[in-house]
Amino acid sequence: MFAGQAGGMDLIDRATAATRSGLSERARLWLGKRNWDNRADHWDHGGATGLSAVFDAVIEAAAVGPETVVVDLGCGSGQLSVPLAHKGAAVTAVDISPRMAELVRQRAAEEHLDRLTAQVAPVEHLVLPPASVDVVVTNYAMHHVRDNDKLAVVRAAAGWLKPGGRLVVGDMMFGRGASPRDREIIKSKALTMLSRGPAGWWRLAKNVFRFSLRVRERPVSMETWVGYFKSAGLVDVTTRSVVSEAGVVVGRKP
Repeated sequence: MFAGQAGGMDLIDRATAATRSGLSERARLWLGKRNWDNRADHWDHGGATGLSAVFDAVIEAAAVGPETVVVDLGCGSGQLSVPLAHKGAAVTAVDISPRMAELVRQRAAEEHLDRLTAQVAPVEHLVLPPASVDVVVTNYAMHHVRDNDKLAVVRAAAGWLKPGGRLVVGDMMFGRGASPRDREIIKSKALTMLSRGPAGWWRLAKNVFRFSLRVRERPVSMETWVGYFKSAGLVDVTTRSVVSEAGVVVGRKP
């Protein structure tokens, strides 16, 4: 059912999560699911450390109310979905990890959020009915998605939105050093890790490897996100830097 109808809504029950063919794609998705299942029980404690300002900025930009239909992509354990549901929105939380989705369901039951549901699907394969959603949100999930899939998700989300609906993306937003902002962010992160001694040096080495080869973490610049939004036909695109590495981009469907 959709928002405004008895019993809340469950968009995914009316749609499918499409699965691409090919062993390599299946293996990639299996590894992603396994990784996030393993991290789920510690995610509230460790995954969102220092990110409260970004979560707050995304929630503010979503501007939901009691009649708002929301989809949260890469929901984790519900850091966005739960507060949005507390505002009265009907929220479908989507994550590749069954364990993450189960944590959202547990929180919904404990906090009596009848209009919060959770579904398991890779966000880049999700299919929803056209013009069925008021707001699509995602926070600190899309930098794990391949660059071509980022654009595909933005274009898909633009199709799911009702006229006037909004897409809100909060994430790490910097490139590989092409702009002064990129270089400042990379320098700041490197100095912070170096200051932490051998553990920080090891983390820096791992991050350099991942960042250079686009393994696991694939952030793109704020300007790139703006280009994705405009390519998808979204208008009134605005940007906001929140903390050193992170920002929020918002666009509206005409």
